[in-house]
Amino acid sequence: MTGVRRAALLVITSSTLLATAAPAEAAGYRYWSFWERDGSRWTYATQGPATARPDDGAVEGYRFAVSEDSKDASRPRGTADFGTICAGTAAVGGRKRVGLVIDFGTTADAPSAQRPPVRRTACAVVPRDATAAEALAAVAKPLRYDTNALLCAIGGYPAQGCGEKVAAGGGPAAGTSGGGPSVGLLAGAGVVVVVAAGAFWQARRRRDG
Repeated sequence: MTGVRRAALLVITSSTLLATAAPAEAAGYRYWSFWERDGSRWTYATQGPATARPDDGAVEGYRFAVSEDSKDASRPRGTADFGTICAGTAAVGGRKRVGLVIDFGTTADAPSAQRPPVRRTACAVVPRDATAAEALAAVAKPLRYDTNALLCAIGGYPAQGCGEKVAAGGGPAAGTSGGGPSVGLLAGAGVVVVVAAGAFWQARRRRDG
């Protein structure tokens, strides 16, 4: 093996260890995940809200919970069919209706001293070319993002914290302040960062425009 190949292997190995290593006490990360409704089931979104453009009649969901990554992320709870969510919202020419399920999670997953709001649904009426981020912003303000473009809060919940590492007991893991996303989340759950970053830049573009 050449020196160059050995060096490359060392870099790859080190990067993998940094992305996957975590204290034994850590149970996961506390964050919002983004879902799309496929028939009668939820599927983890493969692209962020800023690039996803739901069709009229689509249903999308957001769930706040503690999970390690997309493989064990908690799905939005309850029934979620478009006919029920948008039953009282008439179709409007040139616009589309998108059903949204916003699940604020359980008390067990809530940050310390915070109580999750009741799960709710909303029917967003937005332009035909609107993204999922625009549909969310239309019905669930205020949204909060951090400096890394991670989606921190929907409808103002949670009031504090953003993607922090959580120990098995439910509190912040050792070595974390709970005030911002940990390196582990950014490295080990990149899909969440991509999802949030898309929403962040879309919201910023709309605000600056």
